[in-house]
Amino acid sequence: MKVSIIGATGYGGLELLRFLHNHKEVEEIGLFTSSEEGTVFSDKFPHLTDIYNQPLLKIDYDVLAKSDVVFASTPSGVSSTLFPPLVNRGPKLIDLSGDFRLKNLESYESWYKKKPAPKEAVEKSVYGLTEWNEAAIKKSDLIANPGCYPTAVLLSILPLIKHQLIDPSFLVIDAKSGISGAGNKPSNTTHYSEANESFSIYKINEHQHIPEIEQAISMFTDTETTITFNTHLVPMTRGILATSYAQVTKGVTQKQLVDCLTTTYENHPFVRVIQEASSIGTNRVKGSNYCDIYVKLDERTNRATIIGVIDNLVKGAAGQAIQNMNVQFGLPQQTGLQLVPYFI
Repeated sequence: MKVSIIGATGYGGLELLRFLHNHKEVEEIGLFTSSEEGTVFSDKFPHLTDIYNQPLLKIDYDVLAKSDVVFASTPSGVSSTLFPPLVNRGPKLIDLSGDFRLKNLESYESWYKKKPAPKEAVEKSVYGLTEWNEAAIKKSDLIANPGCYPTAVLLSILPLIKHQLIDPSFLVIDAKSGISGAGNKPSNTTHYSEANESFSIYKINEHQHIPEIEQAISMFTDTETTITFNTHLVPMTRGILATSYAQVTKGVTQKQLVDCLTTTYENHPFVRVIQEASSIGTNRVKGSNYCDIYVKLDERTNRATIIGVIDNLVKGAAGQAIQNMNVQFGLPQQTGLQLVPYFI
């Protein structure tokens, strides 16, 4: 396959390149930019010296249209204008931003504070939560790759909602992310001296992933609900740990919760149900496409604590995007993604 990456100089783009480099079906990777045309890629990223010495290419629709797949790893508000001219021109399109996730355009504008993508393109897009939407992904030419936080949250709570083991009417979700989730453009909050030795909360009750999570719950479990969702910045590079708290349906046991998760994901290679709390953590999935899930029932309060852990740059971005590409082309989902977690 011939693959193109728009936004190759961001963290998500670099992770796409890292995995696609080892993908047995990928023969050519084009690296495109809107601002650094002609820059030799390895000059910008010396760790790629003698691996990717090619210059960055300007965005040219005639060139992109000859690709089998085009990934957009750009900030929100960019692919909404970049992708529509490529719709129905041949390549499969996979967007790693939030521009095609929300079906309600007014909701997108309200939460993202940006002009939405054309309605026709949004309606054509398919939400790329691979484990839950494989059939639709297989037939789609435009994938809206899920956000990093929603991936960790949804994979861990959807089975329990669908099988009515927890009450979806009152969900409290507390999520933490490494600094790479903010991208590679420095800011006051991500500057080393600001973020190091600090633990901070941001976008309190206002995170743009709130409507995405609520929409997906409705889509996959036919349940309308509102959630309390807050996010924290942790002084580490990679990883997301999302902790959800929910009231358990009367009579539900710990075994039922675990069995539900295990049965749901027994044929999904990138979701692991963890049995011991001491075995779950961001360093257990770092650099990999795994999502680890752990659940614990508090019999005193009849509430469940549900934990989802991912690498935000891989399962939360580039890895899941490639997983979706594999589904689109009828390849095994693990193709090109079978890297062992870093751990240390």
